[in-house]
Amino acid sequence: MEKLIINSYLEFEKFIGKELGVSDYHKITQEQINMFADATLDHQWIHVDVERAKSDSPYGTTLAHGYLNLSILPYLWKQIVEVNNIKMFVNYGIEKLKFNQPVLVNSEVRGKAKLNSLLKLKGIVKAEINVVLEIKENKKPALEASLLFLYQFN
Repeated sequence: MEKLIINSYLEFEKFIGKELGVSDYHKITQEQINMFADATLDHQWIHVDVERAKSDSPYGTTLAHGYLNLSILPYLWKQIVEVNNIKMFVNYGIEKLKFNQPVLVNSEVRGKAKLNSLLKLKGIVKAEINVVLEIKENKKPALEASLLFLYQFN
């Protein structure tokens, strides 16, 4: 799917309540999981110990950290929407986050986004984006959340 280009608040406003698009699939590798474990100091065996996961995990393999899955959403968001003519963009918060399904190593995930609302706040626009992290060939998504972004348009 082609990336959505938004150049102004008025263009953004037309998408309230609508699907914005989906990203490409991204493969979650063991190397990425290990680097995330190093960055967050979360070396729980279910994520990083491949041999133990084969025997002790109910999944027979390692899993991506839930917060790794959450952390790749900005990368996937940039594939879905490009917002131009802004002075500033800030991640403002997350609401209604739910981890629904583990992401097994070497799974492919993609983001799907819908614009729930836009709110003007003294020169700043607060966007609430409903995101779903889908797992390829799995009916149940990895996670669902409402991301809050702040934009200051030129």
